[in-house]
Amino acid sequence: MLTVFIRVVVLYLFSVLAMRLMGKRQVGQLQPYELVLALMVAEIAASPMENMGTPLLYGLVPILGLMVLHGVCTALSVKWLPVRRLLNGRPGVVIRQGCMDTVQMQKMGYTVEDLMEELRGLGYPDISEIETAILETNGRLSAFPKTIYEGVQKQDVLNDAPEKGMPRLLVVDGQVQKEHLMETGHDDAWLKTQLEKAGEKRTCDVVLASLNGEGRMYVQGKRKDRPCIFSAEREG
Repeated sequence: MLTVFIRVVVLYLFSVLAMRLMGKRQVGQLQPYELVLALMVAEIAASPMENMGTPLLYGLVPILGLMVLHGVCTALSVKWLPVRRLLNGRPGVVIRQGCMDTVQMQKMGYTVEDLMEELRGLGYPDISEIETAILETNGRLSAFPKTIYEGVQKQDVLNDAPEKGMPRLLVVDGQVQKEHLMETGHDDAWLKTQLEKAGEKRTCDVVLASLNGEGRMYVQGKRKDRPCIFSAEREG
């Protein structure tokens, strides 16, 4: 038992040391090649722990080799842009001038639900407030609000101002979200009317339609030649 414990301690400490030497970015901002490397380190370290017949060096040497490989890849990616793009990929603009770039989202395998989830996590529950959003190479979303929504502080807001509430997603990828529609107090006929006002006759042609707490609609269809629509007036 003592031998097993010592092997586990050695492999654990060596693995932690390896991850630390690879940089702090390993913890929360993994690039694709770094994620693969982290998984390989975990797999290699697990083998000598599970099998007492495996020499300890069979775990330490491969981890050391991965550390060297990581150093080489990092140095090459810093020095040459083509290598960096090959290893890390490129960031993609998923919201451009207030409208979702559905073509870019499809290329990156990024869904509307993924986008809305990330925006909520960044403190932007209403997509109509976003001017630009970029999906970084490490998988994180960077969002930049429109000018009219920038720099607003709590002390700038009247104490008796009504709460905006959470925007409701009424249509996502052509599918009507019945539960959310009912929560707004409207029905299918109302939704159809609002979509037609935005120039969308068929629900299946709508990528996203949402209604914010102020009663304003955001509608974006699948056609590239038609921009997203924001209702200028509150809808009843």
